[in-house]
Amino acid sequence: MRAAAAAARFGRMTVRLPLSLLALPLFALAACSQPAPPPDNAPAVEGEPLATRAVMIGTEGPSLPACSSVSRVVDGGTDVYWAPGETRAVKAKLAGGARVSLCEATDDDAWFGVVFPPPGKDDTMCGIGKTVRSAREYQGPCNWGWIKGGTVRLGS
Repeated sequence: MRAAAAAARFGRMTVRLPLSLLALPLFALAACSQPAPPPDNAPAVEGEPLATRAVMIGTEGPSLPACSSVSRVVDGGTDVYWAPGETRAVKAKLAGGARVSLCEATDDDAWFGVVFPPPGKDDTMCGIGKTVRSAREYQGPCNWGWIKGGTVRLGS
């Protein structure tokens, strides 16, 4: 009888842990789910850009083409970014010799806003050889982005 009573009590026993021990794994998981922000001048990575800025067309006025010149990417190619100065997320890659239309530049010419066709398409489909009434963001149908100064041969 005593053995049955002891077994019944043992079956009802519960182990009580302090609440702090139960919460510890949750805190560890929460700490791992938030990566540290990248330091300044972090290497380029794919993913969401930190900033975007559409390329403006028609910045030279209503009597000139929407983009001022057609140029070619230098040998070795170049990366296309989402905004001037934004180098963490690459939007596209252009091969050496690829044609791009230069539509705007930063004040120091360190960055060029360009429009370029999808691979295998003609750049005349981009519509940037026409005039526009006033400066505006480029809306397509071609690709757009920002390249570093010195990565194109101007007027080629």
